[in-house]
Amino acid sequence: MPATNYLFDTRELKFIVKEWLDTERLLSCDEYKDYYGVDDIDAFIDVAYKIAKDVVAPANGDADTIGVKFEDGKVYIPESMKKAYATVCEAGMGAAAFNYAEEGHVPRLFSVCQNEILTSASAAMIMLWILGGSAADVIEQFGDEELKHLVLPKMFSGEWGGSMNLTEAGAGSDLAATASKAFPTDTPGVYKIKGNKIFITSGDGDLWENIIHLVLARIEGAREGTAGISLFAVPKHRFDKDGNITEWNDVTTVGIEHKMGLHGSATCSLAYGENNDCYGYLLGAPPNEKGIASGLSQMFMLMNESRLSTGLMALSVTEQAYYNAREYAKIRVQGNKMTDPKGPRVAIIEHEDVKRMLLHQKACTEAMRAMLYKTYWYTDFALAANDPAEREWADDMFMINNPLVKAYISDMAWPLCGEAIQCYGGYGFIEEYSAAQLARDSKIYSIWEGTNFIQSMDLTGRKFSMKKGGPFKKWLDDIRSFINDNKDNADFKKEIQMLSDAFSAYSDILKMLSEKLAEGQVSYQGLWATRIMHATAMVYCGMLLLDQGLLANKKLAELGDGHYDANFYKGKIASARFYLLNEVPNIFAIQRMLQSGDFSAADVTPEQLG
Repeated sequence: MPATNYLFDTRELKFIVKEWLDTERLLSCDEYKDYYGVDDIDAFIDVAYKIAKDVVAPANGDADTIGVKFEDGKVYIPESMKKAYATVCEAGMGAAAFNYAEEGHVPRLFSVCQNEILTSASAAMIMLWILGGSAADVIEQFGDEELKHLVLPKMFSGEWGGSMNLTEAGAGSDLAATASKAFPTDTPGVYKIKGNKIFITSGDGDLWENIIHLVLARIEGAREGTAGISLFAVPKHRFDKDGNITEWNDVTTVGIEHKMGLHGSATCSLAYGENNDCYGYLLGAPPNEKGIASGLSQMFMLMNESRLSTGLMALSVTEQAYYNAREYAKIRVQGNKMTDPKGPRVAIIEHEDVKRMLLHQKACTEAMRAMLYKTYWYTDFALAANDPAEREWADDMFMINNPLVKAYISDMAWPLCGEAIQCYGGYGFIEEYSAAQLARDSKIYSIWEGTNFIQSMDLTGRKFSMKKGGPFKKWLDDIRSFINDNKDNADFKKEIQMLSDAFSAYSDILKMLSEKLAEGQVSYQGLWATRIMHATAMVYCGMLLLDQGLLANKKLAELGDGHYDANFYKGKIASARFYLLNEVPNIFAIQRMLQSGDFSAADVTPEQLG
């Protein structure tokens, strides 16, 4: 059984929410002002940490080694995971945290702190409630009043689960190829569903008495392609007008996937209507006279939330790998200092290259977290700002950041977990330590919720140009203004200059992309989208982390070296310096690659690849 050595730095989260982000501005909105103050975050964080440490983390070993089981057509979840799930739900940190329609609901910024803490304790565990919460939120937005009355209380309480059903065999991420069908019945809004879905996370399990599946299907006569897809709430079991379960709804679990990681999360293949007796509730209106439906846009509400959540999960696994590698390096004694070859043997954390690897993990993790939490702040402000113009601005910033959060963080998770393994030496390659499980768990995140190439195309296509490019211009202006406002800061002269030079290189990258697309070279975007996404994330994260470094430097000057928080602030400064001077320069390499005009990857034929 892999060692579950749960470690977490709650000080980092309190720094972000209480010191760095403008949480006061957020909580001054009418939505929150009568309910929460900035200091309330302490209770949210402290309670989540206790539950994570005492209940969730101890179940993580079973999640990985026992995992979910598929026997006689049913999915079984380890008992320890069920107990942890019940504790999370009782504490209001499960699906209930997604009840955004409830008056005085918890800001996402507070909930994400709790979810990061819990996910860091067990990456598989969060899958037990996060999709149910998101599915309930979609039903809250688009379901009729009767459906909401019947299913939402049980979904938000965690008694009933939820899932998202997009993918079909052979179609993958190509939703235009959706073959699942929906046929109208004599009951308005109720349709007979027939089709098959694969890769359905939390699609079944003996944890819930019922599961409400959100299923994309095409109503008979609707337009082909994505425009004709509708969204349905399809229960595993039917229920009466009092919400009591009555009978099975012809939703069959065909099997579960045997995965390299996240063994405690059931990824199911589901068959709908094999006996021609499966019924679902249409969310929203049926297709119009042109056969155009609204299912995909409705599902994108859930997908946008899920993409942020995927970035959160990737961050949580990555940070846990870092924390464990750091603690191992403190106790593993090997070799002498290069500066004192005849001196005593020292812990490997004293060696330059180990410190480099650890600071690399620390800096990147903190950069990724800064972008994630900034984006969650935007989602809250977009919901709660009193001024409609401010709500629109915040939503625009969220829309631009969303593919960055999902793609950049999940792309970085795999190599950063690999670097954590490297810190252990040979011990990292065996299952005795948790690094191996964390690496296995981390790989799925770059694939989930639309592969990262899809996110990169969304960024360089839709997000760069949405609303005629106005929001992206504001996004760029934020970086430009930050550089101008801090150009005379003597303490961070090199870092500011690096960010300024990198921003110029990034602007050149955007110019080259624009010119190639104007010339009709559409393959150029496909060839470079992923690398441009990384450049975009690095320049943005560089600004955010340097902003944190500036704040930490100011706090340190006020408190002095003797203060108990001095090393925390010095660590923030070190992270900012390292990220700016070691990660951000990768933007120049991307610029040079684009300048080279190399099209070898686009021009190579399948035959030439062997």
